[in-house]
Amino acid sequence: MSTFATDLTTAELKAEADRLFSRKRVMNFGLPALVLVYLIYVFFAFDVAGLAARANWENGKTLVSDSYSYKTHIERDNRTGEVSAAIEGERKGAYPEGEAPDWVTLGETTVIDLADGHIVRFGPETVTYDIPGYGTVRATPSRSAGVQAELPPGEVPEWINVSKNRLAVTTDAGRLTVTRNRSEVFRYFTGWELFWFTLDSPYYGKSFGELVGLAAKGEAGAIFNDFWTNKMWRHQDVAWAIFETILMAFLGTFGAAMVALPLAFLATRNFNPLKSVRFATRRVFDFVRGVDALIWTVVLARAFGPGPLTGALAILVTDTGTFGKIFSEALENVDQKQIEGVQSTGANAPQRYRFGVIPQVTPILLSQLLYFLESNTRSATVIGAITGGGIGLLLTQAIITQKDWEEVAYYIVLIILMVMLMDWFSGWLRKRLIKGETGKKRKPADPGSKPFLLP
Repeated sequence: MSTFATDLTTAELKAEADRLFSRKRVMNFGLPALVLVYLIYVFFAFDVAGLAARANWENGKTLVSDSYSYKTHIERDNRTGEVSAAIEGERKGAYPEGEAPDWVTLGETTVIDLADGHIVRFGPETVTYDIPGYGTVRATPSRSAGVQAELPPGEVPEWINVSKNRLAVTTDAGRLTVTRNRSEVFRYFTGWELFWFTLDSPYYGKSFGELVGLAAKGEAGAIFNDFWTNKMWRHQDVAWAIFETILMAFLGTFGAAMVALPLAFLATRNFNPLKSVRFATRRVFDFVRGVDALIWTVVLARAFGPGPLTGALAILVTDTGTFGKIFSEALENVDQKQIEGVQSTGANAPQRYRFGVIPQVTPILLSQLLYFLESNTRSATVIGAITGGGIGLLLTQAIITQKDWEEVAYYIVLIILMVMLMDWFSGWLRKRLIKGETGKKRKPADPGSKPFLLP
């Protein structure tokens, strides 16, 4: 707040007021202008304008569609003529030999109906694709001459890629790829196929009512076992990974609180008169929290190896510094009268801390502890991707393959649900422990009853 000297003349007061208003104008307009200049610099330095030109929107579209759909592969070995069918092209999702989806007719010439008039035929020598509105595309694979393609007259459209050794046709109905060694058709469907049961399960393809009926007849355990041990979606491994992630967050957060609380007493003026010890303790807090948890993860992984324990230790080290600062500030603001009241009863030093200090700071400690537990649940996901544990590892593996984007979507949904659950749990626990809410309303007193008075 600015003040004026009372012994100044009117002209001097006016000049002083003009100077103060000029300073205000510089701050009000100069600071936003400085921020604007910085943003303009960032715009050109990072070539923000070129991002749209460099972006591949087709790849982005494919990525999004793969997150909520799956594709069935129909593949023929051009050398042997053997035809196979599989979900996502995986062995774990392969149809038994001689079997295929109902839109595929196996035989000497395999006919693949992609719907809406799109028909692909795997003939003994030639592969054909009937495309409504365009014509028939033919491809004859040969180990010596590559792939000989025959297209309808006219300019080759953009959705057909043809070369000496490869033919690729991509339409809304599906995709055909022909090379020297194999011919393959991809057809997309909405949903997460084989999420409940794999093709080799006796419960695959059964409706919910049929499963309920089988469960009522005593097959509930077998039904759950087939779901729990699903080889493609690995529900058992995913559940254990979620547990590891929560365990990392829990051990790291509560371990840091247990280490930071006694150290916080050494960093406070009202509990530690030694200035040198206070200074050293606070610098330790600054050091451990100044290094990000990811950096501690890399460092600790060299010492302890990959695993959930390394992730928990990384969270513990980082949060020890953060909790130490928060706890020490809370201890410096305690009410000394309450401590003196406990001391007047003849309590020793540990008893004074236990009954005079801890009850005052407990709400702050618990509140911060629960907030950090919720936050560390998200951090443990990223840390797990580095240390090789938890749901973060599964998410990283699915992203690296560049094909299992429906699994990526599945893991992301589970992570969001896990964070929401931890948010609800920390909020519920905070009300029970800090606010003392039990969820039960007190019964109002009877108006006719008389108060009970002590003699």
